[in-house]
Formats: sequence, structure tokens, C-alpha cells
Amino acid sequence: TGVNNHYTCCSGAQGKFAYKLLHDLFANYSNALRPVEDTDRALNVTLQITLSQIIDMDERNQVLTAYLWIRQVWVDAYLTWDKDDYDGIDTIRIPSSYVWKPDIVLYNNADDQFTGSMETNVVIRYDGQVMWDSPAITKSSCKVDVSYFPFDGQQCRLTFGSWTYNGNQIDLLNGLDTGDLTDFVDNVEWEVLGMPAKRNVIIYGCCSEPYPDITYTLLLKRRASFYIFNLLLPCIMISFLAPLGFYLPADSGEKVSLGVTVLLALTVFQLLVAESMPPSENVPLIGKYYIATMTMITASTALTIFIMNIHHCGPGAKPVPKWAKKFILQYMARLFFVYEVGESCKSPKRQLGHLPTLLPQKLSSSSGQQDWKETGTRMNLGCGREGQQHQVCVKSPCLCHHNSLMRNVEYIANCFRDQKAAQKRSGEWKKVAKVMDRIFMWIFFIMVFFMSMLIMAKAI
Repeated sequence: TGVNNHYTCCSGAQGKFAYKLLHDLFANYSNALRPVEDTDRALNVTLQITLSQIIDMDERNQVLTAYLWIRQVWVDAYLTWDKDDYDGIDTIRIPSSYVWKPDIVLYNNADDQFTGSMETNVVIRYDGQVMWDSPAITKSSCKVDVSYFPFDGQQCRLTFGSWTYNGNQIDLLNGLDTGDLTDFVDNVEWEVLGMPAKRNVIIYGCCSEPYPDITYTLLLKRRASFYIFNLLLPCIMISFLAPLGFYLPADSGEKVSLGVTVLLALTVFQLLVAESMPPSENVPLIGKYYIATMTMITASTALTIFIMNIHHCGPGAKPVPKWAKKFILQYMARLFFVYEVGESCKSPKRQLGHLPTLLPQKLSSSSGQQDWKETGTRMNLGCGREGQQHQVCVKSPCLCHHNSLMRNVEYIANCFRDQKAAQKRSGEWKKVAKVMDRIFMWIFFIMVFFMSMLIMAKAI
């Protein structure tokens, strides 16, 4: 009971001394004037910044929103006391509105409401040292360079300094060489590489006095996994569909529509990137990849239209030039393994039937009429052997219809020959189109592969 009474007595007495100390300190104190005994000397203010969280990084508007803990330490010459006179009280905590505070502001502030630090308590030590810790949500302007988006890094500067006091009145000093990152909450999009601090002394055009400031450079590196899986990989997979348009059969009628569909799909992804990027001259890396891929798909669609015209050459088309036959139909067809139906690299070409090839040769020979006459005679002789009572058939071999029959058969053979020649020309043009399809397919596959490797190399 004696111990409890002693504790209550001491605590009550210390509370009375705290009230007495507060009354004595602020009896003749003014928080409007700079608290120095010699007005010609500068007041040293030590600044220390702790980065707690990156709330948002708005690349389009180039604004960084961060949650900071700001510590300012200075010496107030009028807030000192002898702690032995006040029962050993060495520190007191009072509202910050009671004391003079330096007007340290964020120079590159981008907040439309311009809200300052929170009015928290200050800690006053018996020797006059005042420490003010205040949290603040700051919006600072940050020059964003998206040239290598989504594999980019940003440098955002936070410049703190006094707004009205020059360097002869307030000297701003660094508490640490870097910003404190021990209590930083990891951001899902940005990785903090460091936050070095540098003291600068600048003479502005308006004034001749020096103005010191402390600039914290926040080094950020973007975590690109989200953009790789949501913007880059779909584009790569879609771009690999463009060369497959050359492999699609020309008779399907879907070659051009496939290229247009792929082009529209890439346009949608490009619009998603353009909406989040600032409208600057620096085109993002992924935007360059989209433009290159869309240009390639546009070229492949145009080449597909050109090849379709070659494929659908009608029977009246000119024959394939000799250089094209030798270079495309022989050399390039073997190089890219383009064969006809039923043809392989080991088996010879399929030969046509004997009747269509031999019949025109017989008709074109000089002894064609004699062959037909002999055939007619044999037919009549056979007729005489079958019926002995019709001996007149042997004497009259029916030569009156031979000339007209020969002309009709020769006309049919010529038509058949022209038809086969037209089919051969049309088939050659179709094979030329098929070989060109295969050539461009491999060319565009190689282009897409190298473009994808170049963009993925930035991620590694």
C-alpha cells in the first residue's frame, strides 16, 4: 500500500510538473517567428524521409502517389528547460500547432488540393531539440519514359525545401544519405531499387539568395509478368497465325479473311496499350512490336491476294515462263517440299493414260487416213464373213463417210488436246502459287520468330 501511494504521489506530482512546464514554456512564446537568438545565423533543419508505400503510378498523367513518413528535426532556442526543476521531465509531447515549424514543402507537388502533412504531435527535448514526425500522402510529378515498356524502369524525384526561407535563414540537411526503406510495403507492380538523397543549393531567377533543397530519387523497376501474360504472349500467339494463312488452301476462300481477323485482333491489343501510355513521342517497345507485327500481317494479306490471283489463272492464261518453270517449279519446289497429290520425292511423276496421248499422235501422222481405211475395210470384211448373202458389202467399203468421220474425230482430239494443255497451264500456275505460298510462309515464320525472340530477350 505504501508503494502504491508513493507511485500515485510521484505520478501526480510529475503531471503537475508537466502542466507547470507547459505553462512556463509558452507563457511568452510565439510560433510565428523563427526561433533563433541570433537572427543572422541560419537554423539547421534535418530532414529524413521514410517510404512506406507506393500507392499508384499513373503513367498517362505522369503522377506518382506515395505514402511517406517525414521527420524534421531542429533546435528551438526558446523551448529549453532544466529537467531537474521539473521532476526530471526531459521530453514532452504537444500538438504541433503550438510551436514554430519550418515550411518544408514538396516542390514538384501534383496534388490539385495541395494537402500538406498531418498535424501530429511534436516531441520537445529539454535542450530545445524539436522532432516532428508526420505521415503524408504525396502526389508528385514524375517524368515517365515508356520507351521500353513493359520492361522499363523509372526515376521519380521528390524535392523538398523551404518555400519562404532562404539558405541564410534555414539550412536544410540530410538525415540519411538515402531514404529509409526498412518499413516499405512491397508493390505488386513496381520494385524499388533504391532511394538516394542529394542536397542541392539553387539560386532561382526571382531571388539572389541561395535556396537549399533535398532531392530523393526513387529508382523503380517494373514487374513485367502481368504484361507478359496479358499483352505480350497473346500477341505472339496471334502473330504466329499470320504465316499459317499461306498454308491454308487457296480453294478454301478463307485466306484473306484470316489475315484481316488477325489484324483486327492485334488492333484491339494496341488500343489497350495506347490507353495506358502517355501521348508522347516515345513509342513503347511493345507498341513497336505491335506495329511491326501488324505491318507484317498487312504485307502477308497483300501477298495472299497476289498469290490468289496467280492460283486462279483460267484456261486462257499464258504459259509459265521458262525461268519460272526452272527456278520455281523445279528448284524451289524441291527445296520447300512442294509436291502434287500422289507425288513424293522418291516416286516419279504420275503418267497419263495411253489412249489420250496416242490417239492424237495417230491422227496427226501422215498415214492416218490409210489406218482408218484399213480399219473400215476390216470391219466390212468381218461383215462379209458374218453374212454370206450380202456380198455387196465387200465391193462397197463405205468410203463416203470416212472424210467427215476423220474430221470429227480430229476435232474432238484437238479439243481434248487443247483442254489438256489448258489444264496443264492452269496446274502449273496453281503449283507456282503453292510454291510461293510455302516460300512466304517460311519467310514470315522466321520473321515472327526473330521478332518474338527480340521482344522476349528484353524480359530476361
